[in-house]
Amino acid sequence: MKRPSGTPPRSGKSPIADKRKAPEPTPRATRKVKRHRRPRRGGILGWIAGFVTLIWRIVWGSVWRLGMVVALIIGAASAYFYVGLPEAEDLFDGRARGSVTMLDRDGRVFAWRGETYGAVDSSQIAPVLREAVISAEDRRFYRHLGVSPRGIASAIRINLAAGRGPLEGNGGSTITQQVAKLLCLGDTFDPTQFANEAEFEAECRSGGVWRKIKEIPFAFAMEAKYSKDEILSIYMNRSYLGGGARGFEAASQVYFNKPASQVSTPEAAMLAGLLPAPSRFAPTASLERAQTRASVVLGLMHEEGYLTTDELAQARANPATLSQAATARAGGYFADWLMESGPGFLTSETTEDVTITTTFDQRIQRAAERALQRVFDEKVRDGSASEAAVVVMSADGAVRAMIGGRDTRVNGVFNRATQAKRQTGSSFKPFVYGAALEAGYSPGDRVEDGPLTIRIPGGRNWSPQNYTRNYRGMVTLTQSLAQSLNTSTIRLQEVVGRDQVIRVARDFGIVSNLTTSPSLGLGASEATLLELTGAYAGIRNGGTSVAPYGVVEVTMQGDDRPLMGQTGGFGERVISQRAAGQLIYMMQQVISSGTGTRAQLGSRPVAGKTGTTSSYRDAWFVGFTEQYVTGVWMGYDDNTPLQGVTGGGLPAEIWQAVMSEIHDGLPELPLSTVSPDGSGIIMSSGGSTPQVVTSGSADDPLAAALAGVMNSVEAQSSGRVIGGPGDGAGGPPVTPGSSVGADSEDALSRALQGILGGN
Repeated sequence: MKRPSGTPPRSGKSPIADKRKAPEPTPRATRKVKRHRRPRRGGILGWIAGFVTLIWRIVWGSVWRLGMVVALIIGAASAYFYVGLPEAEDLFDGRARGSVTMLDRDGRVFAWRGETYGAVDSSQIAPVLREAVISAEDRRFYRHLGVSPRGIASAIRINLAAGRGPLEGNGGSTITQQVAKLLCLGDTFDPTQFANEAEFEAECRSGGVWRKIKEIPFAFAMEAKYSKDEILSIYMNRSYLGGGARGFEAASQVYFNKPASQVSTPEAAMLAGLLPAPSRFAPTASLERAQTRASVVLGLMHEEGYLTTDELAQARANPATLSQAATARAGGYFADWLMESGPGFLTSETTEDVTITTTFDQRIQRAAERALQRVFDEKVRDGSASEAAVVVMSADGAVRAMIGGRDTRVNGVFNRATQAKRQTGSSFKPFVYGAALEAGYSPGDRVEDGPLTIRIPGGRNWSPQNYTRNYRGMVTLTQSLAQSLNTSTIRLQEVVGRDQVIRVARDFGIVSNLTTSPSLGLGASEATLLELTGAYAGIRNGGTSVAPYGVVEVTMQGDDRPLMGQTGGFGERVISQRAAGQLIYMMQQVISSGTGTRAQLGSRPVAGKTGTTSSYRDAWFVGFTEQYVTGVWMGYDDNTPLQGVTGGGLPAEIWQAVMSEIHDGLPELPLSTVSPDGSGIIMSSGGSTPQVVTSGSADDPLAAALAGVMNSVEAQSSGRVIGGPGDGAGGPPVTPGSSVGADSEDALSRALQGILGGN
């Protein structure tokens, strides 16, 4: 068949075939690919980029590896601490020592020593107190895991801005970290490494990078071991809050006299404000400073939403104040005396909680403090550094009040009533006259007051002089003591014997060393005010010594059985009741007409003695009524002489002011004295005329006869004349019981002879 004309001849492949079949690919070996090369980065920029990339890879690789190592170390350390942590309740009591709670004579708490403590769970504490603590110390407490990087960074920034080191001052610690520090990171006291527990605790609370680092795993361990409330409970029980209070329960009792579950919002803020600096912010140190700090805490509570604006304003308008007991803070010196004088295992060194019932009387203490302050305000110039001390006790030696210095609201400071040994001056003279009366002399016996020279060992001569530099000639013993005459007192001492004077003074309670020189009778020896007052109490109670005491009984808290009873009281008889009664009579004349007239208490019978040392370095007045014995000392701590002050001046006025205060409302009771003629009849001198009182019946003829005879005898008789060194032409001194120019028969002998002769 012929192909149709017009059709182009076929040549090569069919177009349809071309479409149905793709051409074979060129073999790889023969295919040429045209590559576009990245332009090379040359020069210094390339080298820098490469170096930076290398460093980054090294740092990044090191950081994550180091971080992993640190995390493993912290985890291992946390696990180690976790295993050693006890139950939370076992960590509440963190005290190194026990507490000593002191009760007054009425059973009321007046002082604490050691570290007071009361264990409570955080749930038993007022919610507002927990909120105050969290606001002031760690507002993110419930949101962190024990450590707050934000808080640490903020603390470092604050420290650097203040010019301190990064870890000096504000530490940025969470409550958990503070608990770690309170627990000493699990360490315990080792006596081979630390001198005492105080040094150990100081080391635990010290800062430093290494201790901060150790706090971190310990904090993590506590967060894993305990709940947040348990950590808060440990913190609120172990924190020291000033005033000897360990924990918020104890602090609430000390400052507000109420449990921590009952504190108000202002009180809670004040307690929480103590945490940074307990001694500085303690309300007993400065109530105004404590209230200012509490206002800051209230503001933080408002910022955290715990207080509304109205509640904040109300709390700031009614700041917390101290309880009446905390405000008075009576008995600091008394409490210190008990702590230093009592057995250490029950006081300063106790590891248990001890309660001491004492002889302390808060009413008398406050009255004495008011009186002392009033005299200094009215009589002493402003800025004077002179000091004073006061001791008040009952006749049996029970100490009722004690002031160891003008600043009465302190504790743990120098106590001038018990620790200061000062020369007693003429307040020692009653022991000379007591020895003489015990030897048989009577108040009416006479002795010369005149120039006197005594040769003392070493070939030296000693010539005592009177305060006035004048002499009175022959005087009775009563006049000699009332006018505090020196030469007559020394003559009497030399006749009686210094050894007897020393015996009487020591037996009455002057335990300090006594000189054996002739100046003994003028108070050249030293004693404490407590010693001297206790010795006068022995005179007051009729010649029987007493040991001053403040402890009635000691018990362990929670135990009804006392561990120890009364520590002092009546002792042995020193002089006879007759001699003591005569001495009391003579000491009454000191106040009625002698050197102590400023100590008079109106019609109330009183007896006492003034005392002034050489160069006026010490001034004393010690005396008594039927109810109380009180001693007053005044002077300078550095022995600077007092300007124009004698025992009959300001000390007598202080004594009068104190005794007037403490006797307010008490009956006027007579002192038991003995007639000055030595008859031994007990007399009451409460009225204007001495009246004889006998122990017999009113119908007893012997008693009636004695009373009739004795009421006709003058209060002062001519008596015997007592000789001494320097008297006459070198002749022997008159011995006790002898008479010169006087009737040898006393009134009692005459009375008895008349009565017996008529039978």
